Amino acid sequence: MDNRDRMELLLLAIIWGASFLFMRIAAPDFGSFALAEIRIAIGALFLAAVLAWRGGFGGLSGALVRVSVAGLFNCALPFVAIAYATIFITAGTAAVLNASAPLFGALVAYAWLKDRLTVHRIIGLAVGFAGVLLLAWDKISFHGHGVTLAILAALGAALSYGVGVNFTNRKLGGVPSLAAAAGSQIAAALVLLPPAAMNWPSAEPSLKSWLCVIALGILCTGVAYIFYFRLIARIGAAKTITVTYLIPVFGMLWGSVFLDEAITVSMVAACAVILLGTALASGSLKIRSRRGSRGRTTILRQTVAPSLLPQLSRDGSPRSVK
Repeated sequence: MDNRDRMELLLLAIIWGASFLFMRIAAPDFGSFALAEIRIAIGALFLAAVLAWRGGFGGLSGALVRVSVAGLFNCALPFVAIAYATIFITAGTAAVLNASAPLFGALVAYAWLKDRLTVHRIIGLAVGFAGVLLLAWDKISFHGHGVTLAILAALGAALSYGVGVNFTNRKLGGVPSLAAAAGSQIAAALVLLPPAAMNWPSAEPSLKSWLCVIALGILCTGVAYIFYFRLIARIGAAKTITVTYLIPVFGMLWGSVFLDEAITVSMVAACAVILLGTALASGSLKIRSRRGSRGRTTILRQTVAPSLLPQLSRDGSPRSVK
């Protein structure tokens, strides 16, 4: 990975971290359905234009149903859920909760793909979800409080991402990555159109909210996907997915800088615990014990968890996991 790749990876984390800031500003004006619909529609138009320019729509032939299902779980459901969550909780809190997506991905891979759970991955899941509890416990009320529902919505979005990435691995083998991205965005926009129309805001959203939702569509959806797939093609999926560890950092940072959101000790601690658990559960961090001449030592090494990453061929298109 050269300096250009590192800068693009950092820029991708900055952009995706900013998405929580934009949603926090725009969601109260638009509501969750309208905000998600406009964001996805703008992103779909942007990606469709790029795909048409590259002549890649043929890659969707025979895969429309599967791409639509991927769009439901990767875009429509999580975008609505996160937009709802940011009405009630801070951008930083939403970003940290969203970092649990790989943990749900591991559980879905185990339940659906029969992916083996090693001792280290089980420990990672336990550590990661302990971090979620650390962050959410003092905010949870069981009397219908909006914050409780918002936390559940944010975790539901993470679960949806976990289902979506495993569905992509299993069902979208052979579909070019950019075609799958554009197709899933188009399908998600069509799915959300009726509920968005039924829940359209009665009052005209502010100019600031409109600018935020436009930024979500063009920058955080369209441009971010271009960076994402370009990095996958250059440095591989395993290195690209490390952006996951930087997103909550920037989510908290932007919320603090632009919205004066407090970054508490519990938020930072929970973020660290969740990311540690994610690293263990995904296999990015492994602890191997072995006996050497000086006795038992512990070694940390970097690995890749195939079940949690889109499996990619050399041309950048996902291939199925058998």
